[in-house]
Parts: sequence; C-alpha cells; structure tokens
Amino acid sequence: MKNILVVDDSATMRRMVKTCLKELSDVQMHDAASGLEAIERLAIGSVDLMILDLNMPDMHGLEVLRFVREHSAFSKIPIVVLTTKGDEATRAEALKRGASVYLTKPFVPADLVTHARHLMKENCHG
Repeated sequence: MKNILVVDDSATMRRMVKTCLKELSDVQMHDAASGLEAIERLAIGSVDLMILDLNMPDMHGLEVLRFVREHSAFSKIPIVVLTTKGDEATRAEALKRGASVYLTKPFVPADLVTHARHLMKENCHG
C-alpha cells in the first residue's frame, strides 16, 4: 500500500485532490492542513508521495520542501507542488529546492494523476 500525503490549508482543495487520486490503485490517502502538520505526519509513518501547496499560514510550502530535502529519512519522497502561484520565479525556486513537479491551480485532474502514478513508480524502482 502506497501512502499519499496531501498538504493544503484548504479543506476543499484537499478533498478535490484526494478525489482525483482515488483512481490510483493500492493507495492510502492522508492529509495535513498546514506545513507543521505535514512534518508531523512524516514522523508518524511512511509517505510515498506528497502533494504540497505553497501558501499556508504557519509554514510556507517552500520551508516544508526544504525540511523534507534536508532530512535523509525523507529526502527521496517525490513532491508535487500544487499552488496558485504561477510566476516563473516561484516555479524556479520550488524546482531548485527539490520539487519533483510544479503544477498550478486550477489544475487538470488527469495531469495530477499521471504525475502521481509516474513519481510513485519511479520512486519504487529507482
């Protein structure tokens, strides 16, 4: 069973993302409403993929990204940044800090599913 962690301060967005990813087989969904909660979830159990918003109240998504990449126990987790910030500077910064994929809201559900499937397969075999 694969574990996907959806991190977004919007309950509606977390629900939408989890609904989109339901078509993936053998997947358990978890969610976090903040960056700090996401880090707590990482400590509790394994995560095979993280879907991460950038604009959150307690801890910006880029800080979460940096935390994950700097800790060897988590550094290999693929991370899809899913945010409203479509500017090139933010995109470049997120990718530089280790985001696997950068998608903007509103997003195409099929694109998210394709990226999730690919990243989890890649993480499993390579």
